[in-house]
Amino acid sequence: MEEYRLEGLTIKEHLLRLAEQGNKKFTESLNPGVEHVLGIRVPHLRQLAARIAKADWETYLDTADTYYMEERMLHGMVLGCIRPDADIEVYLHRVTRFVWNINSWSVCDTFKFGGGKRFVETNKERLWEYLKTWMQAEGEYEIRFGVVMAMQLFIDEEHIGELLSLYNAIRHEGYYVRMGVAWAISVCFVKFPQQTMAYLQQNSLDDFTYNKALQKIVESYRVDAATKDVIRSMKRK
Repeated sequence: MEEYRLEGLTIKEHLLRLAEQGNKKFTESLNPGVEHVLGIRVPHLRQLAARIAKADWETYLDTADTYYMEERMLHGMVLGCIRPDADIEVYLHRVTRFVWNINSWSVCDTFKFGGGKRFVETNKERLWEYLKTWMQAEGEYEIRFGVVMAMQLFIDEEHIGELLSLYNAIRHEGYYVRMGVAWAISVCFVKFPQQTMAYLQQNSLDDFTYNKALQKIVESYRVDAATKDVIRSMKRK
C-alpha cells in the first residue's frame, strides 16, 4: 500500500520537521528506556492529529507506523480527534489496536476517547466494561491504560467501590502500573475521602504502591494539613 501522505508529506516527514522544534533530550529523560524518541512537543502533535482527523484518517489509521514513540502517540491522538463510528465496537477495535502499541507512559496518558463527554455518557457502561478488561490484562501498559482511563472517567458515586476493588486486585510489578495505581488512588481520595480512607486502612496493595499513593495524597493541594498528617502516619515501614 502506498505510504499515507498529508498535504504532500508522509507522516514521518511531518514528524521529523516538528522534531526540529522539539526537545529530544528532555523527552528521553521523561521516558527512560524508550527507543526512537523524537522529542516533539505535545501541542504540535495534537495539531497534526487534528489535521489528519479532517483528512483521510481511516487510511492513516490503517497504515500508521510505530517506529518512533511519537508515531504511537499520534495514533492515539487521532483516535481522540475523530468522531467514533456509529457502532461503538468498531471504534473500540481501533482503540484496541492502539493499546497494543503503547510503549511508554507518555503514549498511554496522552490518549482520550473521541466524541467528548457526549460519547462517554452515551456509552458509559460499555466503556466501563472495556476498561475493566484492560485493568485485568497482563501487559504493563495495557493495565496502565485501563487504570488511567478509568481514573479519568469513572471516579464517581456509581463506580468508586468497584474501582477501588479493581485497583486493589492488580498484581503486576511493572513500575508504570504501580505508579498509575498510586496516582489513581490519590485521585479517589481527593474525590471520595471517606471511602478511600477506609480502603487504605484495609487493602492488599504492595508496599511500594501503597506508600506512593500516600505520598501523592500528601502532595495534593486539595487535601488539608490535618488530613495530610494522618496520611503520613499511615506509611508502611
